[in-house]
Amino acid sequence: MTAAPKMQREGKASWSDDRLVAACRKGDQQAWSALIDKYKNLIFSIPIKLGLYDDAADIFQAVCLDLLTDLPRLREPRALPKWLMQTCYHKCLQVRRRTERHVQLIEEENKEQVDTRGSSTPPGEMLLQLEKEQAVRNALSELSPRCERMVRMLFFETPPRPYEEVAKELGIATGSIGFIRGRCLVKLKQQLENMGF
Repeated sequence: MTAAPKMQREGKASWSDDRLVAACRKGDQQAWSALIDKYKNLIFSIPIKLGLYDDAADIFQAVCLDLLTDLPRLREPRALPKWLMQTCYHKCLQVRRRTERHVQLIEEENKEQVDTRGSSTPPGEMLLQLEKEQAVRNALSELSPRCERMVRMLFFETPPRPYEEVAKELGIATGSIGFIRGRCLVKLKQQLENMGF
């Protein structure tokens, strides 16, 4: 990929949903890439939370296809995260139902009864948790690149990286990480408060 399209896409990643959706409707491929990149973690997190690990990629593709098809009819672009969560959740339920029907047919043949309902987080509670996670992702993307990288390395990687490694990658002194981390977390908190979190 050449530098110019990559820079254009990175610039569009900071666009609002309204602006991204409008550009997507006009056929802007970089806007589409930025929109998908912005919400890919949200979409993937739902099948993972529901234990549909093997089906997550197929569900992701199905949700993206629905988004592409329904984007012209999306009335309120700011409602996109909720639309994505609901659409993805329904796709997950469809996959689960197909799987249960298949399991039931096999069980009938074997004359065994197994409870295939499984347990999952109630949809309302799960959707609220997903909204919070997406708000944190959105707030992180509003931080400076150095702050975003530092917060991700210290709090989102398992196991968290040692300070020496973080300092080396960011090109800063190890002793300054605590101070910079504190400033970054204050900025993150401010971003979340601005979003009504």
